[in-house]
Amino acid sequence: MAGLGFGYFYVCATLAIAGALATVLARNPIRGALGLMSMIVAVAGLFLALHAEFLAIIQLIVYAGAIVVLFLFVIMLLGPSAMGTRDSRGQITRAISGGLFGLASIGAMVLVIRPAWTHAMKLGTPDNTFGKVDAMGQALFGDYVVPFELSSALLMVAIVGAVAVARGRHQTDAKNLVKEGSAE
Repeated sequence: MAGLGFGYFYVCATLAIAGALATVLARNPIRGALGLMSMIVAVAGLFLALHAEFLAIIQLIVYAGAIVVLFLFVIMLLGPSAMGTRDSRGQITRAISGGLFGLASIGAMVLVIRPAWTHAMKLGTPDNTFGKVDAMGQALFGDYVVPFELSSALLMVAIVGAVAVARGRHQTDAKNLVKEGSAE
């Protein structure tokens, strides 16, 4: 990262934070998806600063190229009628739950980052294999094969659940349409 300077890091980090905030705070779902895409591009830039070209390309292909496009496709498919109405019931419960979730998330990040930070301070700079395809393959299919397989199973369950929900909604809409047609 010394070759690119800290200016590049600060630009990418600022863009990543701005994109993340735009994703969370945007009322329009399309603007939220575009904020997510800007955050993903900035994170890919941070990977480039670490000389992890493979991770940067995968970040762009998988997340910016597939996930964000899928989000935009679903948003466009659902249309503006998919926006939920404002529900004022249970705002206090939701605020407390959100605050507790935020505190738990911050605690988890501290527990994860603190050992990694002290470990990184002891090691200094990463070795030449950091972010390379061979090292990623060795780590992914060696030490981390169980989390890799669990994440693929989780994605499969999410896809099956999405299809089941979409099929159930489609059948309910068809029944309502038949009922409306027979009532006339």
